[in-house]
Amino acid sequence: MVTYNPKDWFKLILHFHKSDTFRILLPSILILGAVTGLISYVEQHYFKNYIPGNLTIFHQISGFIISLVLVFRINSAYDRWWEGRKLWGSLLNNSRNLSMKLHALLAQNDTETRKEIQTLISNYAFTLKEHLRGNTNENELEFTAEFKKEHFVNTAHKPNYISKQLTSYIYKHFKNKPQSPNDLLIINENLSALTDICGACERIRNTPIPYSYSIFIKKIVFVYITTMPISFGLTTGYWSVPIVMVMFYAFASLELISEEIEDPFGTDANDLPTDDIAQKIKDNTKEILLS
Repeated sequence: MVTYNPKDWFKLILHFHKSDTFRILLPSILILGAVTGLISYVEQHYFKNYIPGNLTIFHQISGFIISLVLVFRINSAYDRWWEGRKLWGSLLNNSRNLSMKLHALLAQNDTETRKEIQTLISNYAFTLKEHLRGNTNENELEFTAEFKKEHFVNTAHKPNYISKQLTSYIYKHFKNKPQSPNDLLIINENLSALTDICGACERIRNTPIPYSYSIFIKKIVFVYITTMPISFGLTTGYWSVPIVMVMFYAFASLELISEEIEDPFGTDANDLPTDDIAQKIKDNTKEILLS
């Protein structure tokens, strides 16, 4: 995720990072500008006497409709991005709450149990991050006598495996050393929340914008932009070149941004900072349980 100062207008306007839509669309913008200039030249020299008075009325009306569709598109994508951010915020808070409750319930000198639980909680965050990206990175994890690498690698759903190990380990510990009959009830909600958060993130990742809706937007934007040089070339002459280039940049950028943020768990510049959140969970749980 890109970290920036939203109040620094001039820097934001002049800065072009690798995922900036202008950088991505620049070749297409230049080609479209050249084609528009060629069409304008032909129309001005050979069809100037055949200019209808209201030729651009189609683009005026359809442009407003397409704008509404694109606004709905980017709002839907942003809702998915923001829901993903709230879920990872919940994961961070839930990990802290679980660690604090266990810190109060576990004996202060029970270092082995505290370390095992802290390792499993932090491993869950790192594993969920990679699971949502379709990857596995064992180098970020800590393996113990209870949490063995060979068992983890051979598991299909790795977040579920860690959640199962964590729940089993905690239940086993409190059954062997009962302090209070309500101890498990105190932490059960936090243990269940791990799987709930994982399932909600999977729902976002595995349910993209409906195919028909996505392909319709691309088609209608393509038709709108490709017909602009014809109508604007006759009415505005060579001014149609910058007009068409700007309109293409605006409409195509909205679609590109929507495509990027509708799956917020990847490694794109505008995706969620899940690496940083996972590291923060590791640091916080270690501070709570081991210090």
